[in-house]
Amino acid sequence: MPQQEPTDRPTPPKAGASGPDAPVTLAVVIGAHGIHGQVRLKVFADDIGTYKSFNAGTLTLKSAQPGANGTIARFAEVADRNAAEALRGTELTVPRSALPPLEEGEYYHADLIGLPAVSTAGDELGRVVLVENFGAGDVLEIERPNGKRFMVPMNADAVPQWNHERLTVNADFVE
Repeated sequence: MPQQEPTDRPTPPKAGASGPDAPVTLAVVIGAHGIHGQVRLKVFADDIGTYKSFNAGTLTLKSAQPGANGTIARFAEVADRNAAEALRGTELTVPRSALPPLEEGEYYHADLIGLPAVSTAGDELGRVVLVENFGAGDVLEIERPNGKRFMVPMNADAVPQWNHERLTVNADFVE
């Protein structure tokens, strides 16, 4: 049986996908809700309702409200349950330029994923492949060139510096 891709996290950005028009995933459709074309979403943003157009204009958000198993949303282009079911696994993206500007010290997960990571001792560590949040703050998953992964909290002690070119990890946090 072929391995199924998880639908509970956004797909990492494609290499070279940067700039103001690069798509950023804000949510993924995790299933249908009801019989009138509503969908359940796993949302990766604070408020998906502030955005109306997704996937280069192919989906138009009419409404979104919290539900027991994810955000419940209705799109103008989705008329019934069958159409809603067909969207399962679809990522909802907006251009990077549609996101609000960041304050000092803030970041978007999409900006960290794919960054090369080095230690404060100067060792090449690998690339950031995932950003998780288990409730106590963001945790970065870094994949070494040999495929092994380790996790580091995204805080000033563990990651004293990052920019659009690389992320520096305190050597004391390297596994």
